[in-house]
Amino acid sequence: MQIDFNDAASVGAFLSSQMLRINTEIDRQVYPSFDYSRLLFVDTDGGMWSRGSVFYSGDFAGKPEWMNGAGFDMPYADVSTTQFVQENHLKGIGYEWYRAELEQAALVGRDLAADKAEAAHTVAEANIYAMVIRGDPAKTGAANITTGLINNAAVQTTTVPANGTGASTLWSTKTPDDVIADVNAALNAPYNGSGETLRANTLLLPTSRLQALATRRVGDGSDTVLKFVKDTNAYTLETGLPLTIIGTRELETAGAGSSARMMAYDNSKNVLRAYLPGPHQFFEPWRKGSFTWEVPGLFNYGGVEFRRPRGAVYYDGI
Repeated sequence: MQIDFNDAASVGAFLSSQMLRINTEIDRQVYPSFDYSRLLFVDTDGGMWSRGSVFYSGDFAGKPEWMNGAGFDMPYADVSTTQFVQENHLKGIGYEWYRAELEQAALVGRDLAADKAEAAHTVAEANIYAMVIRGDPAKTGAANITTGLINNAAVQTTTVPANGTGASTLWSTKTPDDVIADVNAALNAPYNGSGETLRANTLLLPTSRLQALATRRVGDGSDTVLKFVKDTNAYTLETGLPLTIIGTRELETAGAGSSARMMAYDNSKNVLRAYLPGPHQFFEPWRKGSFTWEVPGLFNYGGVEFRRPRGAVYYDGI
């Protein structure tokens, strides 16, 4: 394989063909620990260069009034709308090739290793996951990005009752009935706090708490606390639909005073969503120096938005 490394077109063709193979390999990679899509709706509309989106929230207004059958004073209903702007922001992570690496690959006719591309893509996915979960406080001026799913100030936060042994809030000190009461209080809070318009269909628990509930029995029966909650919660009993219960390490210290936090929420796109109009991708390589070629990578991220904060609650101290 003969390549003129002083000819930009020749090098570009070589690198582009390598990138095609590399990107195909990277697209096949799966990283379950960074799977944010199972936690909330991910909005991918717009594309890499989308600057944001405009959406409207509306409400009805009006009140029926008593009137005479021959009257002219007809009360009217109306619709009020409010415009909201959601902004996206670019973030970059790529990799580079040195001439020695390219020369050696060309001499022996081998493909370039995908390690660098995989590293860049993995770092990008890990960063997106971290921002979806907790946000990035460094991104000042972008409210949806500074916080994430588990630490949004607009979401109601409550500490569970201290009715455990020694007036403790910890589930390890409480009876199964008290633990079940805490869970149901969290699950019912969005429904009660939203005028019975939003239902919590998803329960996030710290992994350690979920594992403990999966082995702790209710009374003398065969049901565990986790199974009892899954089968007899208000959402399932009233709708006939299963409650989604997910364990995550991110909640182990997310509560006040670094306590364990439980989150119950209506996991639907009209309540909350993450904006990722441009998933991480690589672009055409370019020569950045005498012996170096760069492969730029970008993703376009708009943060986590709670459109209806009353559809979620945090319960701390468990």
